Amino acid sequence: MIDKIKILWKKLLQTGLWKLGLFFAFIGPGIITSNVDNDAGGITTYSLAGAQYGLSLLWMLIPITLALIIIQEMCARMGVVSGKGLSDLIRERFGAKITFYLMIVLFLANLGNTVSEFAGIAASMEIFGVSKYISVPLGSFFVWWLVVKGSYKSVEKAFLVACVFYLSYIISGFLVNPNWSEIRIAAITPVLKFDTGMLTMAIGIVGTTIAPWMQFYLQSSIVDKGLKAESYKYARMDVIFGSIIVNVVAFFIIMLCAVTLFHNGLKIETAKDAALALAPLAGAYCSWLFAFGLLNASLFAASILPLSTAYTICEAFGWESSLNTKFVEAPQFYGLYSLMIFLGAGIILLPNVPLIAIMYYSQVINGLLLPFILIFMLLLINDKRIMGNYVNSRLMNIISWATVIILNGLSLAMVASSFF
Repeated sequence: MIDKIKILWKKLLQTGLWKLGLFFAFIGPGIITSNVDNDAGGITTYSLAGAQYGLSLLWMLIPITLALIIIQEMCARMGVVSGKGLSDLIRERFGAKITFYLMIVLFLANLGNTVSEFAGIAASMEIFGVSKYISVPLGSFFVWWLVVKGSYKSVEKAFLVACVFYLSYIISGFLVNPNWSEIRIAAITPVLKFDTGMLTMAIGIVGTTIAPWMQFYLQSSIVDKGLKAESYKYARMDVIFGSIIVNVVAFFIIMLCAVTLFHNGLKIETAKDAALALAPLAGAYCSWLFAFGLLNASLFAASILPLSTAYTICEAFGWESSLNTKFVEAPQFYGLYSLMIFLGAGIILLPNVPLIAIMYYSQVINGLLLPFILIFMLLLINDKRIMGNYVNSRLMNIISWATVIILNGLSLAMVASSFF
């Protein structure tokens, strides 16, 4: 009897390890896409939300997490079933003209986001006494070399390691010893006033957490990784795990700035200001962890955003787009990637650049653009010619269209509040 139990236990253990091994083999696109969303612009937006409005907007992260899971799951499903990127499917379904104009808007929006990443590199290193004229060129060369000289597997490993360092924000949150009962109440109590600033901030939080570029990058990276329909359940787990983790980090950034900066009446304009202001309130270690987190996030996103742009535009025009190719095999792909890095870093090095406006309003533009991208996605995910039996269920469609309506409502409310 004991021998049978041992054999059974061994089989269960082997099965469990096998499934765990499969999960780790297939993870990457979901976790990386979600975590890179906490970039320099995102950290700035969350810091401003906590510093200006305290815990008032903390509740938004719960519905945003659910919306992010739903949206990212649809992208993952389209990727594994169709084997094509989102912009590729948009061109095939809606034509070259619509795709061309969409690519122009996405390029400009992503360029603003890329500039904000290099602004984050400059700001975080200035805290440690390093000039932007040193940190930005070195940072831009590093992210260019990492992607151009690597393969998909090597780049993915580097990105997964970068995800670990987001723990610095969680540690910082515990260092300030917050009032957890007050935070729990704020997290489940919706507060949103008809105020231009607050509505703009709300859209900024949505735009930085569910950015349009994410949907293109996630689907493209799933295709580049070679995932198929039979690995869909692992891709879905990857997406769910990543969507939860990214909002846990966002929660700690908002909470940290709320219980320190907002409660002490301190005004900030950037994530750098937040890091410096934390030193006298929460200690030097907390300040350094915040600054290190900003540097890690900025380098991480400075790699991903240009990569997302290159994937998206090359797929839209039918050009080769894969990290498993060489520069000479995919000149448009690596050329676009290099151009985005050159422009993003170059703009930061110009004098008198309005970095705060670029970082903050690039997230607001993301929030305004997102509903239109979601409409394309919903039309594609319900096309049986593309998805077969993997089309959306009725409940998924109801939730997805409700998300689009709510986001459009927020956008209209922001415009209306500016007139009244």
